[in-house]
Amino acid sequence: MIELEGVPELVDPVMVAAFEGWNDAGDAASTAVAHLHREWKGEVFAALDAEDYYDFQVNRPTVFLENGVRKITWPTTRLSVVRVGGDKPRDLVLVRGIEPSMRWRSFCNELLAFAHELGVEMVVILGALLGDTPHTRPVPVSGVTSDPDLARTMDLEETRYEGPTGIVGILQEACTHAGVPAVSLWAAVPHYVSQPPNPKATLALLNRLEDLIGMRVPLGELPEDARAWQVGVDQLAAEDSEVAEYVQTLEEARDTAELPEASGEAIAREFERYLRRREPGTGPGSGPGVATDGGDSAFLREAGGRTRPPKPEKPEKPERPGPGAVPDAESAPDPHAGDGGGGGPADGNGPADGPGGAPEGPETTDGSPGASGGTESSGAVPPDAPDGGSEEK
Repeated sequence: MIELEGVPELVDPVMVAAFEGWNDAGDAASTAVAHLHREWKGEVFAALDAEDYYDFQVNRPTVFLENGVRKITWPTTRLSVVRVGGDKPRDLVLVRGIEPSMRWRSFCNELLAFAHELGVEMVVILGALLGDTPHTRPVPVSGVTSDPDLARTMDLEETRYEGPTGIVGILQEACTHAGVPAVSLWAAVPHYVSQPPNPKATLALLNRLEDLIGMRVPLGELPEDARAWQVGVDQLAAEDSEVAEYVQTLEEARDTAELPEASGEAIAREFERYLRRREPGTGPGSGPGVATDGGDSAFLREAGGRTRPPKPEKPEKPERPGPGAVPDAESAPDPHAGDGGGGGPADGNGPADGPGGAPEGPETTDGSPGASGGTESSGAVPPDAPDGGSEEK
């Protein structure tokens, strides 16, 4: 039994989780959870034992200096709590870490033990995948669940996927078997500009999370960062005629498809979001349990990030399609036939996955994707997603 000290009783808590690696294209999902931790001043209250779940030759620890003293940060998964005030207060339990190298079932069971002890009412897992989506259009975000009743009541897709999966899929299934309502939100990241960061995809995930849990999420500088990112990619794409032509092809395919953004339900969600942002008193709460700037320094350093995204790297040249070949215009990118992304070194500078990529390592005996290097920071299209361009499980 887990005993928690110093964690106050939470109000209608929701657990929001994201994991770096295979299920985190462009670092969009893990950056979203880091943003929530930073904006709401989360307080770290627990960290899983790194030696239980991580291969340190795959995810290496890092050494840093703090006031002249050398310290080590171990790759792990940390949990923090944020208190959100307002007319309808609701607390969040944030889970952010790296996809584990081993013992996935024990990993999920430990997270579920925390959820049970804290009285978590629902688990939301964020993910991002690579797909044939243009950077100039709204980022497709889909919500999926394994619970048919939850799919009906919350207007989600019920996953039908069969095939290899990542920790996002395993955790969602573990929640389902434990009787904990669980939802996965997946953002599609353009495969030709997969390098992190991708503030536009992060912003889309946070907007969808806001709609799901009915809370106003402080966006800070993310909207401005997303605009700057798109302008930067526009400029780089304009410098290469092949890339510009390919982007135009994706735009035409996307525009001829049925766009969820143009549906009546999407317009209604956007209007509700606008009204929430006008409501006073929906900012962070106060009192016991609200973290201060003196929280866990390692987590805050990892979660801090940039206030401005760096200039995007030059988009990768897409492979020229054969005669008569056009992108699928029926839906957002289908990750069922998608790429599994291999990992890079621990500093996150892994190889970018281009179109048609595949997992760089075989499945291990415990179900985790095989590793090819260090910490994965720009996951490719995980295949465990529902039809229609969003992820699964």
